[in-house]
Amino acid sequence: MCGFVGFVDFNKDVSNKINILEKMNETLSKRGPDEEGYYIKKHIALGHKRLIVIDPEGGKQPMIEKYSFGEFTIVYNGQIYNTKELKKILEENGFIINSHCDTEILLKSYIHFGNDIINHLNGIFSFAIWNSKNEEVFLARDHFGIKPLYYSIYDNTLIFSSEIKAIFKYPGVEKILDNQGISELFGIGPAHTPGTTIFKNIFEIKPAHFAIFNKSGLHIKRYWKLKSKEHKDSFGTTCEKLKFLLNDSITRQLVSDVPLCTFLSGGLDSSIITKFAADYYKKKGFPPLDTYSIDYVDNDKNFVKSDFQPNSDNYYINLMTQDLHTNHHNIVIDTPELASYLEDAMIARDMPGMADIDSSLLLFCKNVKKEMTVALSGECADEIFGGYPWFFREDALNSNTFPWSIAITERQELLNPEISKRVELKEYIDYRYKESLSEVEILDTDSKETAEKRKISHLTLNWFMQTLLDRSDRMSMYNGLELRVPFCDYRLAQYVWNIPWEIKALNGREKGLLRYISKDFLPSEIVDRKKSPYPKTHNPTYLNKVKDILENIMKDKNAPINNLLNRQYILDILETNGNSFTRPWFGQLMTGPQLMAYLCQVNMWLEKYQPKIEL
Repeated sequence: MCGFVGFVDFNKDVSNKINILEKMNETLSKRGPDEEGYYIKKHIALGHKRLIVIDPEGGKQPMIEKYSFGEFTIVYNGQIYNTKELKKILEENGFIINSHCDTEILLKSYIHFGNDIINHLNGIFSFAIWNSKNEEVFLARDHFGIKPLYYSIYDNTLIFSSEIKAIFKYPGVEKILDNQGISELFGIGPAHTPGTTIFKNIFEIKPAHFAIFNKSGLHIKRYWKLKSKEHKDSFGTTCEKLKFLLNDSITRQLVSDVPLCTFLSGGLDSSIITKFAADYYKKKGFPPLDTYSIDYVDNDKNFVKSDFQPNSDNYYINLMTQDLHTNHHNIVIDTPELASYLEDAMIARDMPGMADIDSSLLLFCKNVKKEMTVALSGECADEIFGGYPWFFREDALNSNTFPWSIAITERQELLNPEISKRVELKEYIDYRYKESLSEVEILDTDSKETAEKRKISHLTLNWFMQTLLDRSDRMSMYNGLELRVPFCDYRLAQYVWNIPWEIKALNGREKGLLRYISKDFLPSEIVDRKKSPYPKTHNPTYLNKVKDILENIMKDKNAPINNLLNRQYILDILETNGNSFTRPWFGQLMTGPQLMAYLCQVNMWLEKYQPKIEL
C-alpha cells in the first residue's frame, strides 16, 4: 500500500519540474512512510511513496520495464489478489518474473494485455502506467473504489494523485468551493457523488473506471458494473457458492510479508473473517492470529441501547477470541482524544467527514500500527447482504431520498441565509438520487420486493459504502496501515446482487442468508446477534468536549464558519446539546454530538484549506 502523484503535459517539457513533483509527493508521506521514488521525462513526471508489505527489495517504485518497442513505468497503490494466476499466464507467454511482488506482475500484465488488463484483476488498486510506445498514461481504479485516485486538468496538464492535497501543490491549481461543492458538502456530505469532490475542477476516477490521457485528451471508460440476471441456483447451491467465495476472498487477502491481523468487534462480519483467517493460520502452522478491538473509557457504564446500536461488543469479542484462541488486543480510547483528532481526520480526508466515527478509526489504526502493518476488516458486508435498518424501515424505504440522510430541511437550514437563497440542497439531492436510480436494472422476473431492494442496494453500494471505504482508506493510510476488506470482492458482490431478497433476508433478518451459512462455523450467540454498527463512545464527556470546541468557535464572530453557515441555527443546536438531532442525520450513528463535531470539522477545514467561495 502506498501513495502516488504525477502530471503529464504533451505541450511542454516537464523534466525541470522535479521540485513540484517532490512537493506533491511529500504530502503523501503518511501513506508511504518506508520509501520514495521518482521518474521524470520530457512529458511525464511520476512520484511514489511506499508502504512495504510484500517483497521489500523487488517492489520498489516507480517500476520500469524496458523493451525494444518502448518503456513502461508504473506507480501503484493497492494489492492484487490473483497474482498467482496472472504470473502463470505471463510465464506461459515468455515473461520472466524477477520478484514475488504484485507490482511487477501488474506492470507486465499491462504490457501483455494492454488496456484489457483491467478485466483480469482481482484486488484493491489504483495505478498509473506511462506507455512511452503510445505516448499515453493509463489510469485505473478498482471495482468499488477501495483505493483512491484524483485528478485535475490545468493548463492542458493532467495532474493526478492518491489524495487531493497533493494536487494543490501543483502551481496554479486553486481551492474553490462553488454551488455544487456546497451542495455536496451540506446536502450529500459526508458522502459524495461518485466522480466528484467538493472542490471545483478536482475530480476522481470513478470506481470500476479507467482513463487514458494522450495528445487527444482524456478518455474515461467504465470496465465493470453489477449485472442483473435471474438467480437460478438452488438454495443449497447458493449456500455452498457463498461459503466458497467468502473463504476464497478472505484467504487470498492473508498474503503478506509483514505482520497481519484482523479487526474483531464480535459482530457477524468481523467474526466470519476472523474465523476463516484463524483456521488458515492454524492449517499453515502459523502462530495464533492477532485480533484487535476498539473500546472507549467508561463505555459500558454509559451505554444506552437504541434501534441503531442494540448491544455492546465485549461479551461477543471474548466469545470469539476464546473459541479461536487468537492473540487478542483491546485498544481503549479516551473520549478527549476523539475530539482532539477531529482535525487530523479531516486532513486525512481533505474534507469534513464522519466526525468522531472517523477520528476513532484513525486512533484505532494508530494504535494497531504499533505492532501491525496489514489488517482485515468486516466492512461492506452490510451493503452487500442487506444489513442496514433502512432495508427494513418503512420510513426510510418511503423517504424518496437517500435513506441514511433524510434530514434535508435541517441541512438546508444550516446554510447562511444569503447562501441558502442561491443553493437549493433538495433540488441537488433529488437530481443525484434520481440520476443514481436510473442506473438500476430491474428484471421482469424480479418480485416486487426484490426490485425495491435492488434500488436500495444500488444506492447503498454506490454511495454509503463508498463513504465508508473512503473512511477506511484515509484513516488507516494516515497511519501507514493497510486495511483490506474481503467482503468487497467483486465476485462475491456480483453473486449476491442477484440472490432474491426473500432469500437474502432469510427469516426476515438483516443479512439472514449470511447468518444461515455461518451457523455451521460460528457460535450461535454471534449468528443470532442483532446487527450493531462500528462502536461509538457513549461517554457524555465527549459531548461536553465537542460542545466546548464549537462554542469557542462561535464566540469568534470572524470564524470562517459564520460566512458559510447559519450562525443562529448553530447557536440553537448548542443550546439544546444537539438533542434536536436524536435520530441520526447521517448513517446509523451520527446524531447531535456528531453533527456538532461535523460543524467543528467544517470550520477546521475552512481555516486549513481556505477555499475561495464562488456562487
